[in-house]
Amino acid sequence: MPDSASRQAGGASPRAVALIGPQGSGKSTLFDALLATAGAAPARRPGDPRSRAAGTETRLGHCIFMDEPWALLDCPGSVEFGQETAAALAVADLVILVCEPSPARAAALAPAFRALEQSGLPAMIFINKADTLGDQHVRDTLAALQAHSRRPLVLRQVPIRDKGEVTGYVDLVSERAYRWRKGEPSELIRMPDSVAAREAEARAALTETLADHDDTLLEKVVEDAIPTPAELYKPLHADIAAGALDPVLIGAAERRNGVLRLWKALRHDAPRPEETAARRGIAPDGEPLAQVFRTVHAGHGGKLSYARIWRGSLKDGATVNGVRIGGVSRFPGGEALKVPEATMGEIVALGRLESIPSGATISPSGAAPALPFPAPPPPVYALAIATEDRKDDVRLSGALQRLVEEDPSLTVVHDAEAGQILLHGQGDIHLGHAVARLAEAHGLRVSTTRPRIPFKETIRQAARHHARHRRQTGGHGQFADVTLEVSPRPRGEGFAFEDRIVGGAIPRKFIPAVGEAAEEASRKGPLGNPVVDIAVTLHDGAFHSVDSSDMAFATATRMAMQEALAKAEPVMLEPVDQVTVLVPQDATAAAQRLLTGRRGQILGYAEKDGWPGWDEVQALVPEAELHDLIIELRSQTMGLGTYTRRFDHLAETRAR
Repeated sequence: MPDSASRQAGGASPRAVALIGPQGSGKSTLFDALLATAGAAPARRPGDPRSRAAGTETRLGHCIFMDEPWALLDCPGSVEFGQETAAALAVADLVILVCEPSPARAAALAPAFRALEQSGLPAMIFINKADTLGDQHVRDTLAALQAHSRRPLVLRQVPIRDKGEVTGYVDLVSERAYRWRKGEPSELIRMPDSVAAREAEARAALTETLADHDDTLLEKVVEDAIPTPAELYKPLHADIAAGALDPVLIGAAERRNGVLRLWKALRHDAPRPEETAARRGIAPDGEPLAQVFRTVHAGHGGKLSYARIWRGSLKDGATVNGVRIGGVSRFPGGEALKVPEATMGEIVALGRLESIPSGATISPSGAAPALPFPAPPPPVYALAIATEDRKDDVRLSGALQRLVEEDPSLTVVHDAEAGQILLHGQGDIHLGHAVARLAEAHGLRVSTTRPRIPFKETIRQAARHHARHRRQTGGHGQFADVTLEVSPRPRGEGFAFEDRIVGGAIPRKFIPAVGEAAEEASRKGPLGNPVVDIAVTLHDGAFHSVDSSDMAFATATRMAMQEALAKAEPVMLEPVDQVTVLVPQDATAAAQRLLTGRRGQILGYAEKDGWPGWDEVQALVPEAELHDLIIELRSQTMGLGTYTRRFDHLAETRAR
């Protein structure tokens, strides 16, 4: 898009549309078809160094359709990269939800419908691959989709069939019929008699839905009068903008069938950025304001912060939030194009905003109020990572920090107890992509292993042991004598030390050293793990006026603790988490079997509030069984199932 694109488009502010949908729906094909129909090249080309792994990151495409500028955002289809999609929704004016024509696949869109409801964004549904419908009916797909959406879904088109194959459609508002032509605009035809009855039925349903929010149209319905196209367009536009309903269109993106009709619907019904800004509570007057929604570290190109301009304009070299902008870029055809300025509504990449994170609101004063931005989802999968060359350990820390900057749904935890660096994320594909990014962008090759489970141990009975430490090495020697008892405490009460010395058997000044050494000795028990929930009691001892010291008493205490713990019936403890699994109701029984097969204790299940057709299953599951739970759960639920977890308690390890 040339720098003068906005002026060429009559001064219209660019609108932004996000394409979302499950993997396999043909969403990216539709993205390319929309760009091609608008006369723009696809935003990703083979061999382009900026072409990151397919399906894992949002693609940005700029184009002009009918003299108006647009930005298209092709969001990842995998649930493992949902944070990318959520961030794009934060800056979009409208969403196109792409789906397949099969009713059996409708459940895959439930998370997307929830995201739309939470964001309040206007949306259109595009049933792709309509040329593969065969004997199936669009109304069956619509009914299946409606079961997962709180918003009314209304057909805008009904298909025309010829010998069982969908060859075109009738627009329900204009009542015009079109025949599809592969790669070319559709041909206007007379409405076939075979579709007239179905068209009248579907148009009546559309009219009744629109009449729910329009009194004038309601009068038409009551009087059995046929509304004109203009009388339908007006309430339809208002209802879409208000998020009161979602229109449903059909097409076949691979053949570019229905794409031009979709473009015209977007042009008519997508809100302008001024309207979206008002809905988000952004006043039209004031200093320039933008929101960063995506961060990319582009190697030698430095850090790029993708942002939507909500007010005013931002120039190259301007200062925002105390940082100087080091370049403004658009990406027509996937090629970076430096421009001197970005204006209201544009989505651009701003260079060198080193201290600005994704989600930040930026302005020249740095005092702009924060705008809503999605929090990352809780992690469901983790790997322990280590550099293959220890010389790279220092570099690894900085590289991981940049990874988390790019993708906030990644988290890094330094587990000091296990001696591991843990990378948490949304699944094995998600973390595999992160590891590949470490090698590709940072030249760091790492090995990955399963995280160590933080086992603990405790004791079942009390035990007493006497230990004496004596050493003579010339000069002052070392002497200390202690009698300790270890005893179990209730689960969760931790470590306690009690001094019962009487008569000065051990001087008071040495007692703290005994307590500290006892606690230190509990950090590694007879079974090799930290010992928890024990009480240590110092009953007796002896000292030497010259050779006793804190060090000597600490040594004697460790000797006594080692023997006492070994005699006290040590037992392994494992962490048990409370797990909440979210699945479609037809997968609830499978989820319960999956949990019990992993030593889980089912606590109950109930319908998820606000998620019709979905259940939450509550269970207690040992942490050792949770590493790959998300992989198996998704494999049994068409990739839809997910879960959250929190530590609940420690329990004695049970053999499988």
